[in-house]
Amino acid sequence: MAVKGIVTAIVFLVFAMRKIRHATAHDLGRIMEVLGAAKQVMRRAGNANQWINGYPDEAAILSDMEQGGAMVVEDDGVVVAYFAFLPSPEPTYAAIYDGSWLDDTLPYHVVHRMGALPEARGIFASAIDYCFAVDPNIRVDTHRDNKIMQHLFEKHGFTYCGIIYLANGDQRLAYQKLK
Repeated sequence: MAVKGIVTAIVFLVFAMRKIRHATAHDLGRIMEVLGAAKQVMRRAGNANQWINGYPDEAAILSDMEQGGAMVVEDDGVVVAYFAFLPSPEPTYAAIYDGSWLDDTLPYHVVHRMGALPEARGIFASAIDYCFAVDPNIRVDTHRDNKIMQHLFEKHGFTYCGIIYLANGDQRLAYQKLK
């Protein structure tokens, strides 16, 4: 029982020191480091076909910033993760194949470009909790090879809805959760 109490206290301290905030241009270098580390995790997990050819690049992150949706996660004041949290409509979500959205009438937010340092724990849960505090309707998508994200989506109650296609024609698995 004493070990469980210690683990609970450690988890509480980690999350008590965690902060999610809007990214600034000052964060850009660190964001690119974090996303580079996330790419390495993806490659080691067998996902060689997502985030290729320099994507996501600084231009994508700056665009997220311009839209007010570039978010960083800090642990004890140090940026350990990045994600984009953007309001609807997401143009690539206008058409969905081999399924349907849980609700296609309400406004929603989209989470894109989520990446974290490999040693950072609980990032997805923290980010999604933040997102649901803003909007009860969240949509996400990921590459078929990204088994890590698929697992996280399912673990956190997202429902697989079908296939969407990016502007460049690449296919993605689409999920939605209504709180």
